[in-house]
Amino acid sequence: MSLLGPGAEFDLIRFFQAAGPPPGAEVLVGSGDDCAVLESGWVVSTDAFLEDVHFRRGWISFDEAGYRAVTAALSDVAAMAARPVGVLVALGLPDMEAPHIAVEFRSGIRRACERARCALVGGDLTRSPGPVVVNVVALGRADRPILRSGARAGDEVWVTGVLGASAAAVRDWQRGREPDPSLRRAFAAPLARLEGARWLAERIRMTALIDLSDGLVGDMGHIAAASGVAIVLDPALVPVAAAAATAAGSRRRALPLALAGGEDYELAFTAPPGSAESVAAGFRHRFDAPLTRVGIVASGAGVRLEGDGADEFDPGAVGFDHFRAPRSDAADVGRSDNR
Repeated sequence: MSLLGPGAEFDLIRFFQAAGPPPGAEVLVGSGDDCAVLESGWVVSTDAFLEDVHFRRGWISFDEAGYRAVTAALSDVAAMAARPVGVLVALGLPDMEAPHIAVEFRSGIRRACERARCALVGGDLTRSPGPVVVNVVALGRADRPILRSGARAGDEVWVTGVLGASAAAVRDWQRGREPDPSLRRAFAAPLARLEGARWLAERIRMTALIDLSDGLVGDMGHIAAASGVAIVLDPALVPVAAAAATAAGSRRRALPLALAGGEDYELAFTAPPGSAESVAAGFRHRFDAPLTRVGIVASGAGVRLEGDGADEFDPGAVGFDHFRAPRSDAADVGRSDNR
């Protein structure tokens, strides 16, 4: 059984992992990572997106919802350093609105596939008696998929891009105000780091890799559990999005959004000391995004914060969980992956 971090949601996933017979020889990596890994380097993940859980029609259009759903699913492919091949999309639509919603979703799905350079290869369409329901299966290929289980004590922890903008947009919407355009864009038009992950994998040895959907602390908890190590994060090093800091009033007030808000769809990875630093400038030049060291891997278990401001946050209480009551300092929209 694959190891996951703590939380009620992941306890339920562990319960389901114990059901049925073990996978056959064709399945190289089963449930518990961002994707399942099959023979010949195929990686497969599935994500569900529900109206009023993962998106709200008062916040974004159905075009944007379709784009966002496909991009979020493809982010799991990026988290294996794999090349995207295609997606399958299943839609459940309210009967009276189906034609209009379908047109918008088609547009968003097409934009996401074009940006990722992959195809829509199938799916399903059905009537929903209530909210819009979307399920996306993402397919990719990788010669050497990078798992969550390879981190070792002494490695460094790095992240791509900046964090907290998507969660800041959600918090503004929840408080009845329209977010800054850059925050709204981070939520409605995220980028799956597909090319960036492969670029890094070609240049350095990433020992563990994950995409940030549940928040930095929550997702690093999965790497800690899968690798049998402790992850030590320095809050002072976390790259908080400037617009999130402005919206919150200060970087310190925005820090919980970067640590726990989630849905940034950036990458977090571990690597031997000095290796990522050697390519950080090249990554910024190629992808117009920073590559930032945020911590280290140590002996032990779980995630802990050390450094300036660490005593203000409880790592055990942050990170998104579908079956825990939402906190006021983090977004309450949902996340999903192959777990």
